[in-house]
Amino acid sequence: MDYTPHTEADVQAMLAEIGIARTADLFAHLPEDVRLGRALDIAPGLSEPDLRARVGALASRNRAEILSFVGAGAYAHYVPSAVDALASRSEFATAYTPYQPEVSQGTLQAIFEFQTITSILLGTELANASMYDGASAAAEAVLMALRLKSGRSRDARPARVLVARSVHPSVRETIATYLRSMDDVALVELGFDGAGRVRLDDVSDDGEGTQSDVACVVVGYPNFFGVVEQLPEIAAWAHARGALLVTVTLEPVALGLLTAPGALGADICVGEGQGLGLAPAFGGPGVGLFGTRESFLRAMPGRVVGETVDADGRRGFCLTLSTREQHIRREKATSNICTNHSLCALAFTVCVSLLGPGGLRDLARLNARKLRYAVQQLASSGLAERFTGPTFNECVLRGSDVGGRWDKLVRRGIVAGVPLGRWYPELEDSLLLCVTDVHRRGDVERLASEWRAAGA
Repeated sequence: MDYTPHTEADVQAMLAEIGIARTADLFAHLPEDVRLGRALDIAPGLSEPDLRARVGALASRNRAEILSFVGAGAYAHYVPSAVDALASRSEFATAYTPYQPEVSQGTLQAIFEFQTITSILLGTELANASMYDGASAAAEAVLMALRLKSGRSRDARPARVLVARSVHPSVRETIATYLRSMDDVALVELGFDGAGRVRLDDVSDDGEGTQSDVACVVVGYPNFFGVVEQLPEIAAWAHARGALLVTVTLEPVALGLLTAPGALGADICVGEGQGLGLAPAFGGPGVGLFGTRESFLRAMPGRVVGETVDADGRRGFCLTLSTREQHIRREKATSNICTNHSLCALAFTVCVSLLGPGGLRDLARLNARKLRYAVQQLASSGLAERFTGPTFNECVLRGSDVGGRWDKLVRRGIVAGVPLGRWYPELEDSLLLCVTDVHRRGDVERLASEWRAAGA
């Protein structure tokens, strides 16, 4: 709301209520030598019109428009105005999980619907009330897999967590940070093949079933390169060794087109919901998606909202399960996460509800077709696909002088994806390009034209 300052009468009334004569008396307990003793050296306040003009002048110094083809975990999709309008309603307008759920039915119902939608998209039997983001959800999934592995196996050997190098680098770094203090866990990265998919033959076999020391295998779906992994084969490989398959989906729109990972054998399915209802906003905030099997419920981090009835038989909602350390004994807790991202989860829920199954499917197909058109246009500009595996709305392209041309286009107001040499030395000649529904035909054709010109 607008800022409304106190009138002098308001100030005097408040001072009289607390029994002092001047505002300065509030600071009488402070020694004189720590007081400033003069007015702050700042300019006088501006009227609202003058302030708008000042801020507008500063904003005009920014580049007017940047044409960006960056995805890599944060995706620009059109967000209908109805999402903000509905998410701002008073019964929903909170960013925090209710501590008094009996009087927070609107918030709880929104979270319940979020869980339902998440379960459907991920193809899992249940989902929690959201996580901080996709990266922390992936790390929590690994910790959950380790808990389940230790509960099923009598083998005291250190456990191995296998993470595909084709998983987003920031996700891999988050997982590594979570595991850094665990001396009995080894983090092993798996390479990728010519299709851009995980290479399981990098793993030295150590037995089968519960005799294996592999706790879980973590892959992207789609992965960081935009490539769709073959989940049934990976799941079979993991399950033969008594391990769990964890999938990470950072582009939720892809689930409108791809078969849900839970239906393909994944045991713990996590993801990032930002692409549905939330602007990229320089990388955040996001909302973590987390789904798994019902038999794993007690090992799952976070909270679960359930549906019930009151004494009069009326439908209601409640916190069914809270396994975080602030709610139960520390040694019994599954996680120390402090809250769920309720407001972001609400925006996600509203957006998916507005789209519906058919709308989400159409949106996913549109994204996939736009990438194919971009690949065709850029082929004549000297960029070719690096991997042969099927992709969704982003893929890796390689060509000559990628770094030099990329720099030139940035100076012209075009960000042509993300150069990959920073994380993958073997892909120094490649970049990750993303095309979504916000890109028009002219945008793609301009990119292709400018890329050709940069090489002239």
